[in-house]
Amino acid sequence: MGREMSENIHLLVVDDDREIRDLLTRYLTRHGYRVTAARDGQEMRKFLADRNIDLIVLDLMLPGEDGLALCRAVRAESGPPVVMLSAMGEDADRILGLEIGADDYLPKPFNPRELVARIKAVLRRSQAATPGGGPAAGAFFSFAGYMLDPAQRRLSAASGEEIALTAGEYELLLALVQRPRRVLSRDDLLEITRGRAAGPFDRSIDVQISRLRRKIESDPADPAIIKTVRSGGYIFSAEVGTP
Repeated sequence: MGREMSENIHLLVVDDDREIRDLLTRYLTRHGYRVTAARDGQEMRKFLADRNIDLIVLDLMLPGEDGLALCRAVRAESGPPVVMLSAMGEDADRILGLEIGADDYLPKPFNPRELVARIKAVLRRSQAATPGGGPAAGAFFSFAGYMLDPAQRRLSAASGEEIALTAGEYELLLALVQRPRRVLSRDDLLEITRGRAAGPFDRSIDVQISRLRRKIESDPADPAIIKTVRSGGYIFSAEVGTP
């Protein structure tokens, strides 16, 4: 994503620390993004209502409504993608953030260049859903009674009911469906879906696998579609058809 393309992207930075807000605003603006900064959930909601926001950079610890509650509200309203920021030592909260729909997270302190890389990766995933992007119409996958349509980025059950997926869940499911009966490590899946290696305490893939199982497995505690391979990773065990 070049500078000329990023100039059309509007980011909303939400952090109660003025110094961090100003630093990120300056840095992201230098990289060609339009940036609006909010200090709390109230300002965030106002800007979301008044402006066309493409992605939210959301701090976990905020006065009033915290980042988890705000991320949950954004997801409930099918809002823009969220990259969550969290202080070191808040692993449980970061995992919970992914569970409620954050598209990625970055622990503080962080290198601003890493944040830009995460933003670009999340935007690539979300923008692939726009008309004209992604696989050709008519190309889709079927498995265990489900239909995955990459052109529309939609997952449907046998009943025709659409199953809501976050951008990260969709990318992970697509990676698995395209590689059935093959053991994929966490590093493999992170590289395929996000273009980066796992950190020593990175559990984002495990969290999203757990979320996917709750949505597609008849018994998430004893999965038959996405199975765990001890010391290996995961394997998509269902038979995949491409009608």
